[in-house]
Amino acid sequence: MYRPFRIDGPEGIELGAAATIQRGSWLYCVGLEGIPASLRIGKGCVLGYNNHITAVRDVVIGDHVLTANNVYISDNLHEYEDISRPIVHQPVRFNRGVSIGDGSWIGENVSILGARIGKNCVIGANAVVTHDIPDYSVAVGVPAVVIRAFDPQLRRWVACPRAHA
Repeated sequence: MYRPFRIDGPEGIELGAAATIQRGSWLYCVGLEGIPASLRIGKGCVLGYNNHITAVRDVVIGDHVLTANNVYISDNLHEYEDISRPIVHQPVRFNRGVSIGDGSWIGENVSILGARIGKNCVIGANAVVTHDIPDYSVAVGVPAVVIRAFDPQLRRWVACPRAHA
């Protein structure tokens, strides 16, 4: 880990061997409602500058995952429904566990919000991932959609039909 960085809840954080985390990153791992949080970063990961990873329950980053700069990964959301209170004074709630599969590459400025990303995926710059992405996929956009996937029968990458809809 390169300074400066911030860590909240180090007791729930596990870093794999040879993981690299660049300057300006913030790892936040603090449970809610008495349920402990867990944040696991696999071996050989390289996380870019200014990554912000927040776990109130469960975030798992597989082995050899590469992230670009300014990536945000979170398993939680701020509540906003009570219009009589500023959002900052409303509680944080668990959304859904996050996992990123081994060998994936997360592009610049990507936000991953309560979603699971498969193995060896590419998530294009500026994407917002709010639903699961299957193994061996390329996803882009807001919200992120799969535009290419590896076809095991053809043994090659193919365009996905809905990418052109």
